[in-house]
Amino acid sequence: KNSIMPLIASSASSSKGTTMPVPILLAGAGIAAAGILSSYFSSKKKRSIAPGQGGLHHSVEVTLPDWARKELPSYYAKTYETDEDMMELAIYLSAKNVAENTGGPFGTAIFERNIEDNTAKLVSIGVNRVVALGNSTLHGETVAIQMAQAKLNSFTMQLECLPCDGEVSSKKMRQFELFTSCEPCAMCLGATMWSGVSRIVCGATKNDAEAIGFDEGPVFDESYEHLRKAGIDVKKSVLQAKAAKVLEEYGKVGVMY
Repeated sequence: KNSIMPLIASSASSSKGTTMPVPILLAGAGIAAAGILSSYFSSKKKRSIAPGQGGLHHSVEVTLPDWARKELPSYYAKTYETDEDMMELAIYLSAKNVAENTGGPFGTAIFERNIEDNTAKLVSIGVNRVVALGNSTLHGETVAIQMAQAKLNSFTMQLECLPCDGEVSSKKMRQFELFTSCEPCAMCLGATMWSGVSRIVCGATKNDAEAIGFDEGPVFDESYEHLRKAGIDVKKSVLQAKAAKVLEEYGKVGVMY
């Protein structure tokens, strides 16, 4: 923990914010089953069925750590001007997540680019919550994507610009960019493609993650070429050494999964 703290000191400061629960309903029942259940529950008022005990659905809550929720307003208040500024936040999140023992060494921040002056504002953040919440899908990128889409109330970030001064939009698209402290694993690369972001920027490399024991899955140069063909700009190795240092320190004490 102590070796991680210097990596945090040069980055974001503390504040407070809110969390966005993201319910996921897993359902499967036919018409006949629905009829049986209707009759059953009419005679058994308010009887609950525990998750994993034959229930038809349950909810999964995706949350940020307390420290991240408290600091969110300071992140939102800032205007970001360079890729390095935005990557600093992603790396800070990865280091703080390890230092606070709230997840793995991966942080992500999604920004919206102002196409008029090329600055950016934060939309959402995500940190790895796999072990903390017992959910193998909660990598930094997927958490940030879910938070962003919940905030935007949209399943995609491929959104048209809002009309200006009452004029009809010329169908220009809003620009959302995902900054991740490390190149995505196979799952997160797929999630990035379908999220609707227009750009992905990476810090540490796949090799950096695998050097300490993580398995990033089937990710190849062709994978990134597929993103480019889909219209997603790709930039790698922004502040790579600083991002890799977080992984290196985590590798000495952390859980690999």
